[in-house]
Amino acid sequence: MDREQAYDGPQIVGMDLHARRSVLLRMTPEGQRLGRVRIDNSPAALKAEVAKAGPHPKVVLEATYGWYWAADALAEAGAEVHLAHPLEVKMFTYRRVNTDDKDAANLADLLRMGRLPEAWIAPPRIRELRELVRYRHKLLNVRTSAKTQVHAVLAKAGLHTPVSDLFGRAGGDWLAGLSLPGPYRARVASLMRLIAFLGEISDLERHTARALADDPGYRAVQTIPGIGPVFAAVLVAEIGDVTRFASPGQLCSWAGLTPRHRASDTKVHRGPITKQGSPLLRWACVEAVQRCSADTPMRRLKDRITQRRGSGARNTAKTAAARKLLTLVYYALRDGEVRCLAKMATA
Repeated sequence: MDREQAYDGPQIVGMDLHARRSVLLRMTPEGQRLGRVRIDNSPAALKAEVAKAGPHPKVVLEATYGWYWAADALAEAGAEVHLAHPLEVKMFTYRRVNTDDKDAANLADLLRMGRLPEAWIAPPRIRELRELVRYRHKLLNVRTSAKTQVHAVLAKAGLHTPVSDLFGRAGGDWLAGLSLPGPYRARVASLMRLIAFLGEISDLERHTARALADDPGYRAVQTIPGIGPVFAAVLVAEIGDVTRFASPGQLCSWAGLTPRHRASDTKVHRGPITKQGSPLLRWACVEAVQRCSADTPMRRLKDRITQRRGSGARNTAKTAAARKLLTLVYYALRDGEVRCLAKMATA
């Protein structure tokens, strides 16, 4: 721990958060360093150290692994918490000398100079919703992988499934009557037990629906074609407070659905979409577009681009339609309705 300097004015604290230990560096608004300490991570230890920064200090930490507990502890201690966007502060990793002290100091410097790239601190309720929808998605990927493996084992044995749904009742009866060699039989049996266990995905969906039952945004986004309860839960959880975006364009940019734009001198390059936002949010938008009927704004846009640019532009058309859908989601969450769809319904 460094020798602390006497100072009773406002303070800025940079926190370099890690899984087990963290570094806190305090400085004045002018950049004079007041003290530095390394703590073993715990809410009590963090509150005790930040109390040394006086009443209502400004504390900045990066949105890195496990930041929830630290942000909550700092807020409970009366600190003004700022969350740094990890991608925007990545430039520090290219320094020749990179230490925890330097990371904490640079975060504090960015905050005091007004140049900190801030991320939104989601409230506890939104974090809990995100845990539900993200965990459901992970389980869904595991179940899909297990089903794919069952098909692969059957293909190795030269067997073709006689039913459309191998994992329905008829498919289960057919699998039970198969005579497979020992290792293949054991693998299929293990995979089927895993698939049955992952049936709790439905329980997660019901839990999420109950948590959002009184949410007006959850109901409003389901009026948009292609969006059902599952996609609506993903959209509400991942977007959170939509009023933090000034326009639908900002929301689409935050979601990573807008093209890269790079300009230097006389050269301007617009590339593919950035994909720098929530992957789950983009997935929900693109999947919802696939379920839109021909009379919806998203489907008309998608078909128009495909007709103009050919079948090779199908992915481009889907992305553009996903942006259109996310624009409607913005208005649904902000206003509680999508007026253009209401006009279509009454026309």
